[in-house]
Amino acid sequence: MFGIGTQEILIIALIILLLFGGRKIPELMRGLGKGIKSFKDGMKEVDDEVKDLNDKKEDAEKK
Repeated sequence: MFGIGTQEILIIALIILLLFGGRKIPELMRGLGKGIKSFKDGMKEVDDEVKDLNDKKEDAEKK
């Protein structure tokens, strides 16, 4: 994974734990999860709009 070994990941996790503390990490992860969900929902909306536009274009070409 990006040339990062197990030791490096553990060191990064330890630094994050020291910086934010044990209580803040679940809040940060919850916020990150909500952000990712929101991003996926937005991408789905864009895909749906593109599909609708393509369907309308195909319908217009058939007429």
